[in-house]
Amino acid sequence: METVLERIGKGEILIADGAMGSFLMARARDLIKDKCPEFINLSRPDILEEVASLYLEAGADIVQTNTFGGSPLKLSDYSLDDKTEEINKAAVQAVKKVVEGKAYVSASCGPCGKMLKPHGNIKPDEMYQNFVRQLKTVIEAGADIVCVETMTDLQEATLAIKAAKVISPSIPVMATMTFDKTPRGFFTMMGVNIEKAAKELEAGGADIIGSNCGNGIENMILIAKEYRSFSSLPLIIQSNAGLPEIREKATVYPETPEFMAEKSKELVGAGVSVVGGCCGTTPEHIRVIGQMIKS
Repeated sequence: METVLERIGKGEILIADGAMGSFLMARARDLIKDKCPEFINLSRPDILEEVASLYLEAGADIVQTNTFGGSPLKLSDYSLDDKTEEINKAAVQAVKKVVEGKAYVSASCGPCGKMLKPHGNIKPDEMYQNFVRQLKTVIEAGADIVCVETMTDLQEATLAIKAAKVISPSIPVMATMTFDKTPRGFFTMMGVNIEKAAKELEAGGADIIGSNCGNGIENMILIAKEYRSFSSLPLIIQSNAGLPEIREKATVYPETPEFMAEKSKELVGAGVSVVGGCCGTTPEHIRVIGQMIKS
């Protein structure tokens, strides 16, 4: 099986999967009440297999693991840090069992929920070792890709990238930041703009850079174009299905699969190499986006 980077290098556009959290809430709300989503990895790996199957059937080339909050610092909020290795290994194994080489297993690595000094009380080496512990487990379990995602602090993001590359210099690392639109342009909540993100993620060793979460696809097109102006690295964009709205006491994401698929052509035109979804997107979104891009 060719690597992600080899296929992108040949000009192929790859399709990533969509939302994970909404599936887990729909299928296991009672199981994760007062717990973290990663708790399911220990108690109901069959649910992880179901989610992976749905995205694989929808045409995803890249299927993520349920390890977004799987770092020990994050798991410590739920007194599960002693289960770090078990939780992360189980997540990778569940996806590998389903995809069987037909798609890449992407190990999700999200923020640890703690702030680095001077804004918080975590030292850089402590943060780094936190990511080493998580990423060593997912890489040894057989993940094909590490996806450092939904980051707002560049230092945290680059520490995670460094951890992955020290453990396995050859593993492809995708790194995405989450931006908010302001009158002055796009910035993360920590004040990082796209130019700074592009340059420092690349310098930090990421192989694929981009953005996920926080924006519908129209803003993501603007973000992709700006990224491309500052870096020649492959880009990944995983948009929300719009911004959430409350309708009849339920949270609804307004962007339809057809709307996102039509707009995804503009992402490809902006030079994006990996297109997927984030909050609110479903296997149907991924199926229609994939059909539009592959055609």
